[in-house]
Amino acid sequence: MKAKRRRSTSFAGRFAAVALAAVLRCASAAAADSDTAGVLNANAQFYAALNAIFAGDVVPMQRVWSHSDDVTYMGPTGGFDRGWNAVLKNWAGQAALKLGGRVEPAEMQVTVGQALAVVSDYEQGENTNADGKVARVQLRATNLFRKEAGHWRMIGHHTDLLPYLAK
Repeated sequence: MKAKRRRSTSFAGRFAAVALAAVLRCASAAAADSDTAGVLNANAQFYAALNAIFAGDVVPMQRVWSHSDDVTYMGPTGGFDRGWNAVLKNWAGQAALKLGGRVEPAEMQVTVGQALAVVSDYEQGENTNADGKVARVQLRATNLFRKEAGHWRMIGHHTDLLPYLAK
């Protein structure tokens, strides 16, 4: 009798372990899907904020970014800004230019980890250059995000140079 109980207990234990592993895999996949959706949302908010910059409004950009000292920005002007205060100063300077136009992300590649995420894409659209002429924009871009207090915040943005903005 004891041998049969051990076998049935052993079977029940294995069944429970397999069932638990399946539940954990499903929960992990759901969390990964949720994080990917959160990163895509944060990326969309960044591009909405970037388009607000072109209209002269820096406030939406302040909401998208982490305000930490370890954030970096390497934008189309060619600078390398480190820390939130320097990054914000650069965005405020770009907002003052009121370049007009609009850019959108294209061909996005998203990689999501537990606390960090990377979105690589093209930024396509148009702005007004220093001569007042509409200029086509197509830049390669890398956007870095970190999960802070349950929200994905930008911690880095890097693009190609725009000749009419490069310093």
